[in-house]
Amino acid sequence: MSPTQASALATFVDLGRADSFAVLAGSETTNTGPSVITGDVGVSPGTSISGYGPPAVVNGTQHSADTVAQDAQTDLITAYDDAAGQPSDGALPPDAGGLTLVPGVYTASSTLGLTGTLTLDAQGDPNAVWVFQIGSGLTTASSSRVSLVNGASPCNVFWKVGSSATLGTSTAFVGNILAMTSITVTTSATIEGRALARNGAVTLDTNTITRPQCATGTTGGTTTAGTTGATTAGTTGDTTAGTTGTTTAGTTGDTTAGTTGTTTAGTTGDTTAGTTGTTTAGTTGTTTAGTTGDTTAGTTGGTSGGNGHGCKPEHNGYGNDYGDNPGQDDSYGCDPA
Repeated sequence: MSPTQASALATFVDLGRADSFAVLAGSETTNTGPSVITGDVGVSPGTSISGYGPPAVVNGTQHSADTVAQDAQTDLITAYDDAAGQPSDGALPPDAGGLTLVPGVYTASSTLGLTGTLTLDAQGDPNAVWVFQIGSGLTTASSSRVSLVNGASPCNVFWKVGSSATLGTSTAFVGNILAMTSITVTTSATIEGRALARNGAVTLDTNTITRPQCATGTTGGTTTAGTTGATTAGTTGDTTAGTTGTTTAGTTGDTTAGTTGTTTAGTTGDTTAGTTGTTTAGTTGTTTAGTTGDTTAGTTGGTSGGNGHGCKPEHNGYGNDYGDNPGQDDSYGCDPA
């Protein structure tokens, strides 16, 4: 069967926060053997992720029932409903092997098999979209494949599976599988796309799954990086430095110098003043910055003499060794008076 050009072309299915995942399961996900996964791996509401350590390689982040995985599952439900609700352009036979399909929405009311090669022809349109609506199960035979020609992109191929999908050994599959229940990828099968299961498990065995990099205005890396990076750096950096630094120095410095310096020096005499001057200036000075240094040096320095960090020409200007913070006197320098 070679369907004619669809009268109402398929529309792109936005995966939202599930976009970063190569593997996403509902109950659990397990792997056997040296699989290579490019993209995130996650599960929610289940918690079990097993077999993804060596010899398997995951070029992404693993999310076990955290907020990221929960949000991805929420958006997967929305994407699944979108794919299921698009108007159909044509019915598929029980087995799609040997077909060449132009962009459109294709429906299999029950199960769909794939034996041999299914070819998706974009006819020169890089934005061409295919949506497959499968009523129950999807099963591919060993060594079956999906072939993309004339500009077709794996980013734009979506398989809505009403129950579970099973990819046979050495299948070369393309597209995003959105399954209601489970996905089983048998030995040496590959997916250029995603394995996303809403309620059940995703089971792998020595597979390669590569999340495609899609150059779209909505989900592209450039937009996200530019917005998040500039906002976080500018807001957090400036606010923290300006507010925290100035407040701590002004409040702590004045109180400590006035109370400790004057009282200790006057009460305990030369010996205590000398000891206190050294300790207060050296230890407290770094924390309370310029305010504590100047006040303490002026009050206790004259009493302590050579033992303090007071007005010594050779020590004037310690501050820049501890950082140059705008709006904050970082020195242990001499009081001009």
